[in-house]
Amino acid sequence: MLFWTVYIYTKNTFKLRSSIQGGMDLRLTQGQFTMTGIHLLLAIALISCTSQLFVDSNSWWSLAMNPIQRPEMYIIGAQPLCSQLAGLSQGQRKLCQLYQDHMVYIGEGAKTGIKECQFQFRQRRWNCSTVDNTSVFGRVMQISSRETAFTYAVSAAGVVNAISRACREGELSTCGCSRAARPKDLPRDWLWGGCGDNVDYGYRFAKEFVDAREREKNYPKGSEEHARTLMNLQNNEAGRQAVYNMANVACKCHGVSGSCSLKTCWLQLADFRKVGEFLKEKYDSAAAMRINRKGKLELVNQRFNPPTPEDLAYMDQSPDYCLRNESTGSLGTEGRLCNKTSEGMDGCELMCCGRGYDQFKTYQYERCHCKFHWCCYVKCKRCTQIVDQFVCK
Repeated sequence: MLFWTVYIYTKNTFKLRSSIQGGMDLRLTQGQFTMTGIHLLLAIALISCTSQLFVDSNSWWSLAMNPIQRPEMYIIGAQPLCSQLAGLSQGQRKLCQLYQDHMVYIGEGAKTGIKECQFQFRQRRWNCSTVDNTSVFGRVMQISSRETAFTYAVSAAGVVNAISRACREGELSTCGCSRAARPKDLPRDWLWGGCGDNVDYGYRFAKEFVDAREREKNYPKGSEEHARTLMNLQNNEAGRQAVYNMANVACKCHGVSGSCSLKTCWLQLADFRKVGEFLKEKYDSAAAMRINRKGKLELVNQRFNPPTPEDLAYMDQSPDYCLRNESTGSLGTEGRLCNKTSEGMDGCELMCCGRGYDQFKTYQYERCHCKFHWCCYVKCKRCTQIVDQFVCK
C-alpha cells in the first residue's frame, strides 16, 4: 500500500515522504501545495504503485526466457550470476548463491514445463501463451484458476525432471547417480546398478527452491493472499509427485549375440510428455477449494473426497478467454487457427466463441516419394500442396 507522510518543514514549506522503499521526498511551498501539486503527487503515486506491482509480478519462470550463463563462463570482475537473475525471491536468491551450477537446469526445467503446458493446451482457448520475459504468463496467473494450478504444477515438475537428469549426467557438484533401493519384485539374477536418474535429489531440491517464494510470504492467516499461497504449495507438490511417482525401472540386456543372459537395471524418469498428460487429467478433475476460519483450504463441495498431494486445487472460476481483456490477462482467440470439422474445443464453433471464422489457402510442404539408395541413405522429393485453413474472427 502506498501512502505519503506530510511534515511541516519550515513555516510555509511542506515535506512529503513516500512509504515505498527507495521512494522520494518532496518539498512544496504553501503556494505550491494546491490542486496542481496534488495532481502531481497522484501521478507519482500511480507510477510508484505500478512499479511495485511490476516487481511483485516477476517469477522464477523468467529463467526459462533468458539464457543463463554457466558459472565457469564468468571472468574475474564479472557481475555475480545470482544478482543478474530477475524474478528470484530472497530465499531463492540465497539458494542460487549456494548452488550456482543448478540454475542453468532450473531454467531448463522451467522451459520444459512451459513447452509442455503449451502442448497440452494447444487446442484450448487459453493456450499457455507467454507474454513477456518477466512475469512470463502475465496477469492471468493472478487468478487462482485451474489454468494457474496446472501451470504451477507442470513447471515444478519440469524442475524435478531437469535436476534429476543433471545429477545422472554428472553436471552438478552435490549429487550423482540415483541411490534408490533395489525393487523387491526385480528378478534375483538381474543386476541393480547402472547410473539412474536421481529423482530423490531432484524432488528435494525442487521442493526447496520452488516453494521458497511461497514459504517466505507472511500474509495474515485466513486472508485471500494466504489462501493463494496454500494453493500454490498444493499444486507445486502435485507436479513434483507426478515426476517422482512415474519414474520407473529400465533394463538393458547383456550377453553374446544379444542372448540377454544378464540384465542390468536402474531407475529412469518417465518421458515428460506422459507427466504432462497425467497432470492434464488432474487439471480436468481439479478440486475447487476455499479458505476456512482455521486458515486452511477446504473443499467447496464437501461431498467430494479431499485432494491428495497428487491432486490439483483451484479457488476461482476461469475467466472468459474468448475476448482480449487487459484486466484478466486474457489474450482472446482472435486470429487463432481452428478445425472446421471438429466438434471439440479446437473446433471453429467453440474456439471462436460463436464469432465466426475466416478461410484462406496456404501452401504446405512435406517430404514425399522417398527412396532408399544402397548404401546407405534415403532420398526424398519435396512436395507442395494447397490446404484450407480457418482463423477465428
